[in-house]
Amino acid sequence: MRLELVKRPQRSALFSALSPFLAFLLTMVAGAILFALLGVNPVSALYTYFISPITEVWQLHELAIKAAPLILIAVGLSVCFRSNIWNIGAEGQFVLGAICGSIIPVLFPDLQGPFVLPTMLLMGMVGGAAYATIPALLKTRFNTNEILTSLMLVYVAQLFLDWLTRGPWRDPKGFNFPQTVQFNASAVLPELMPSDGRANIGFLFALVAAVLVWVLMSRMLKGFEVRVLGSSPRAGRFAGFSLNRMVFFAFMLSGALAGLAGISEVSGAIGQLQPSISPGYGFTAIIVAFLGRLNPLGIVAAGLVLGLTYLGGEAAQSALGISDKVARFFQGMLLFFVLGCDTLIHYRIRLVGAPAPSPKPSPAQELGEAH
Repeated sequence: MRLELVKRPQRSALFSALSPFLAFLLTMVAGAILFALLGVNPVSALYTYFISPITEVWQLHELAIKAAPLILIAVGLSVCFRSNIWNIGAEGQFVLGAICGSIIPVLFPDLQGPFVLPTMLLMGMVGGAAYATIPALLKTRFNTNEILTSLMLVYVAQLFLDWLTRGPWRDPKGFNFPQTVQFNASAVLPELMPSDGRANIGFLFALVAAVLVWVLMSRMLKGFEVRVLGSSPRAGRFAGFSLNRMVFFAFMLSGALAGLAGISEVSGAIGQLQPSISPGYGFTAIIVAFLGRLNPLGIVAAGLVLGLTYLGGEAAQSALGISDKVARFFQGMLLFFVLGCDTLIHYRIRLVGAPAPSPKPSPAQELGEAH
């Protein structure tokens, strides 16, 4: 006996639309069971996790800070995934964007003026896009698996950042802490409403990027090319579309947005380079992309939900004494249920019986076959 997935001839449009909500509901149920096993009241724990972190205005600002890099990275990843290109290294592109964008405030701290911040953002995007071309080149030139190369490059970027902040870029007046100098006022992202919270215009970058990529994917020829090559590379070749050019386009767009997220995080929420500048935004953004159905506008809502898991994890850790790994649990279960719901919407499970053993021939039959 074995289980077999059989593609449905026609999928349900209703369940396809409800799939993210079903996944979120199942995640809540799984979370309630987890809290009960930990000896915590599930109702109060879920309230602390999902409601308590957004009851004040300043907490909404914190949510925007957490959601902005997730949305930016996930919007770029959605283009890759729609074109059937698996960029798993957005975390590394995020880090390289932060490094490249920080060159001016770290190496030229006295340089100030209105041109500093736009130049930093542009350099961050270029750095992320350039780093993303490495797995793109390896894939198109040597047919290397982009999942492995992009993922391994994440650790290269993280170790490079660690070396910079502990070595040549370390602040000589920082009491030997592994960090760079604090960015000057010209190199810091402006805050949206300073009197209410510390959210900066990085959140606006995320919203603008989501709208622009939505227009690209739904209203422009390039978006049609992405969808065709993603669903049927053979049909794309007949239409005259180049798969190799698409690999570079998708990787570079994704890397540029991840790099923009990196420099926005460093020049906004942090204000300097440190050995660790991300709690795993590049990997969590993969969940955001799929929870948002690879739709840039849906990704905005999904980014807010996943940003809430970070805040909820911190709130649960301080209020309930629960490990901060609970946030990872919710993120992982959410991805699991999203993929599970999508699988059951597109396929049905069929139980296939083991083939019956052929009957053993009788001695008379064996004798007859011999003759």
